Amino acid sequence: MCNDYERHIEWKAYCEAVAAAGLGMPTDAGPGQVPPADDVRVNDSAPVMRARGNVVELATMRWGFTPPRAGAAPVFNFKSEGRSFANSNRCLIPASAFFEFTGAKSPKSKWRFALTEAPVLAVAGLWREDAAGAAFTMLTTAPGPDVEPFHDRQIAVLPAGDWAAWLYLERPEAELLRPLPAGSLTVTLARPGREAPGAELLDLTTRSAP
Repeated sequence: MCNDYERHIEWKAYCEAVAAAGLGMPTDAGPGQVPPADDVRVNDSAPVMRARGNVVELATMRWGFTPPRAGAAPVFNFKSEGRSFANSNRCLIPASAFFEFTGAKSPKSKWRFALTEAPVLAVAGLWREDAAGAAFTMLTTAPGPDVEPFHDRQIAVLPAGDWAAWLYLERPEAELLRPLPAGSLTVTLARPGREAPGAELLDLTTRSAP
């Protein structure tokens, strides 16, 4: 499951995506709110998009809800199927790509997934305040055809046209939190692992890392 994503988003591209989503931006928004990151991992702080009246603001939060019991892992992914989020604090996590890993031995092969036709993607998420501060988690769904060869689950990636619908829950959850059609995501090998990736996976990528 996704525990690592990339954030290399040009401010102009972010603004264009927000405009395409039909969302407004606060007057104090600026490029420093989406700093670049090669890898954002669980427990890192990162910007998330949340509704504030009729605009969408960027707020920095920790990735992963505080675990329900001592010694447990943070809740960084949350299954979406069969649940209602009408009374939840909904958010979007902006990214340029997310990563999945294959192989039984570490280091595993690292695969990069990015939207084929857009430079910015957003993951449907939830946020909350707890004793440790504000935190977010990513919602998951069944894998789409682009992800299924690599993992049996995937995060819920939303195209810009669905951003407002998720933040304001203008359509049923089941219509929004679902895998994208085949070809929506471009897959590349970001890093080969200790075990050489199988030819069947390499054949699904557009190019391979050296």
